Amino acid sequence: LTAYYLIFGSGLLLTVLGLVMVFSASQIQALESELASTYFFSKQLVAAVIGAVLLLVASRMPVRLHRGLAYPLLACSLFLMALVQVPGLGHAVNGNRNWLQIAGSFQLQPSEFGKLALVLWGADLLARKQEKKLLAQWKHLLVPLVPAAFLLLGLIMLGGDMGTAVILTAILFGLLWLAGAPTRLFASVLAFAGAVGAVLIATNPNRLARLECLGATDPGANDQCWQAVHGIYALANGGWFGSGLGASVEKWGELPEPHTDFIFAVTGEELGLAGTLSVLVLFAALGYAGIRVAGRTEDPFVRYAAGGVTTWITAQAVINIGAVLGLLPIAGVPLPLVSYGGSALLPTMFAVGLLIAFARSEPAARAALAMRQPYPGRFHPKRWRARMRRKTMRRRAGRPPSGER
Repeated sequence: LTAYYLIFGSGLLLTVLGLVMVFSASQIQALESELASTYFFSKQLVAAVIGAVLLLVASRMPVRLHRGLAYPLLACSLFLMALVQVPGLGHAVNGNRNWLQIAGSFQLQPSEFGKLALVLWGADLLARKQEKKLLAQWKHLLVPLVPAAFLLLGLIMLGGDMGTAVILTAILFGLLWLAGAPTRLFASVLAFAGAVGAVLIATNPNRLARLECLGATDPGANDQCWQAVHGIYALANGGWFGSGLGASVEKWGELPEPHTDFIFAVTGEELGLAGTLSVLVLFAALGYAGIRVAGRTEDPFVRYAAGGVTTWITAQAVINIGAVLGLLPIAGVPLPLVSYGGSALLPTMFAVGLLIAFARSEPAARAALAMRQPYPGRFHPKRWRARMRRKTMRRRAGRPPSGER
């Protein structure tokens, strides 16, 4: 049950830590927008409660039902991502048009659900082809997986969200790697993706400016590296054990997006190196458990889906944390399970529930769960009902026949 406990424990701790840090990092941002100080925290708490329900449901669903969700989820994701490009429905945030304005202040980012859709659909597709021994042929390995992934990427890039496109590309590479893609094929696809990414960066001044801020220690003449530099300042202010919860200085208007993309910087300032290392350890534990589940199973769908989810969460965490540390360009992706945003939290918690279900489905895990002895004095409904039936039968057996005294 090692993988089971690691996934459940790390996922729970990251979500709780995320709620605490969203509450701390978002108060000034809310007050500046003339909202209640707990506005963002309240919305995140509601999303976490819904996400917990999704996690529990996903953890109890059988594998065949997860496979049944693959095609409907992919179709819904593509439909919603296409709606983003419809005038009047799509909404732009920070220059990226990737949101749907549903009602009032409620917004939905369909591309976040596209990640989960690609994992489930890709895993089901590759598993069925492996069962028919077709993955040795290049055309079956690439088609229709790569064209469908490119369709998702195209809809995302229409809105200008390159950060989410990078995560989706990482998921695609993870699935191809698990499917046993030849090194030369993997290298050629990687080279093609790198060339396309270089063109997209070179033709966009905003992306090029972000690339130029790598390792910057000064905001620059036009403050183009303001966010990257103040993220480093926040980490430096934290020291070993931080300034304490709620005591961040950078969140007072100096650090943009303190409760979303740069929540790791606020965590470092308030909880110090100890807090940031704890976050890294939790993500490492989650990644190790996901790899363990993928490596120990004999079910191809479980292997591909567990590997896809692990690639998704770890790649997104690396890109977010790398941007805060100044090692990678700022991609605008949230820190999984920690950053503010219900659209990102809900599919991620469902994905964690998916890993829990896979960990529970291992033969050794099923046997261990079946053999677990209950704690003394613990209430068990089935045992209580059986005990009450036995008592009732004994009373009836000891009762004298009708008419006797």
